[in-house]
Amino acid sequence: MALSSVLLYKGYTLWQGFLLTASLLTCWHLSTTAKVTIESVPSPVIEGENVLLSAKNLPNNLVAFAWFKTVKTMRRGIALYSLTTNVSAAGPQYSGRETLFSNGSLWLTNVTPKDKGFYTLRTIHKSGKIVSTTRMYLHVYSFLFTCGRPHPFAPPTIELVPPNVTEGENVLLLVHNLPMNLQALFWYKGLAVLKEFEIAQHIRAIDSSVQGPAHSGREALFRNGSLMFYNVLWKDNGFYTLRTLTTDLKTQVAHVQLQVDTTLSTCCRDLTSAQVTIESMPRYVAEGGSVLLLVHNLPEDLRGFSWYKSLNSTDDFKIAEYSRDISFTVWGLAHSQRDTVYTNGSLLLQDVTNKDAGWYMLETFNRDWEIEKAYVQLHVNKPVTQPFVRLSDTTVTVQSSVVLTCFSADPGISTRWILNYKSLQLTERMKLSPTKCQLTIDPVRREDAGEYQCEVSNPVSSKTSLPVRLTVRKK
Repeated sequence: MALSSVLLYKGYTLWQGFLLTASLLTCWHLSTTAKVTIESVPSPVIEGENVLLSAKNLPNNLVAFAWFKTVKTMRRGIALYSLTTNVSAAGPQYSGRETLFSNGSLWLTNVTPKDKGFYTLRTIHKSGKIVSTTRMYLHVYSFLFTCGRPHPFAPPTIELVPPNVTEGENVLLLVHNLPMNLQALFWYKGLAVLKEFEIAQHIRAIDSSVQGPAHSGREALFRNGSLMFYNVLWKDNGFYTLRTLTTDLKTQVAHVQLQVDTTLSTCCRDLTSAQVTIESMPRYVAEGGSVLLLVHNLPEDLRGFSWYKSLNSTDDFKIAEYSRDISFTVWGLAHSQRDTVYTNGSLLLQDVTNKDAGWYMLETFNRDWEIEKAYVQLHVNKPVTQPFVRLSDTTVTVQSSVVLTCFSADPGISTRWILNYKSLQLTERMKLSPTKCQLTIDPVRREDAGEYQCEVSNPVSSKTSLPVRLTVRKK
């Protein structure tokens, strides 16, 4: 019986009477052989979904039961249900989204993060004594738990595939995390988003691409935003910029540096033999960790160098400037008190945060005041949180189908499926979604039964979900 049908006066009387009984009998429980349990269906629950707190093994000869949104006090009641009259009474914590059933279960609709916490079910015997008090914790996960769509706060990123390319080869500038409401995207040669440097643009509404002034004839733009270079040349070295425009007119910019290996080329060997380079050690760092931006090939006649938290040499982004002549370091406006500069040009960052991620530039100058610039991108990752698995149906018949979904709150992850605590061996009946977060089995066979888990990982951590059992029955 839904609470909306309760007579206010009668419900108030029922609730007040229960509070009086509970206050007198808080420590007086009748013994019962079967332990009352509560199961969350589904478990866990995502914000906006409905959930049933299913009560199991209710004792016999009950006169009433009540639900509470608390552990410490029984005055924060949600509702009371009288089994003698089949009447429900709303308590102080009733929100209008709860329904009590005569089997002791509680139905909660359109859950919000405020609904998470402890819930208590208390049952009353016909004698007026408390039979059982059972508690459970309801986990409510945010809508940020996703599968198959970009994380709402993840900015676009670009990956070089392959990461190292030599002259004459092809390379793909692979884009990740394009906005869901993308209107258009633009690629530029260099760091400036100017029309004269535009390689190509793609308009999502008409699914059409247009070449720009900087198009060389060797680039191909795909509708997923990725840019393919064919037969790369030494002159393709440098930065490339992706700009996205959403339907609400918001823009985001991402950069990638293409470094063409010319060691096998005779035309450019003299120009590249002693270039200053920077190596991130480690390449990916977890929040709270340390990373060394290790410099190679500093000029022998070095006069000094400067570090910037930017792709541009402006004072606002200067971390430090070092003079070899006087062996002295001057800290800049972007110094974070966690930076250490070494005389070999390297930069140590400690206790890194997500704000430290991005591009860094080293600017060196020799005795002739000739300037050389080198760049490095710092990748900072948070340790992943535990994912969870949802089944379209926990019990299926042979020859039917089932869909398993791995939900994770983390962007930029890889997903692996596990069956009975071993890596799942895919068969021709199994299909993975492009991001591997969804597994479809069609048709199902008896050997597909068992406990399924998913493991999510990023370059610095991994987590495995709790197991979920799939039962397969004969037709």
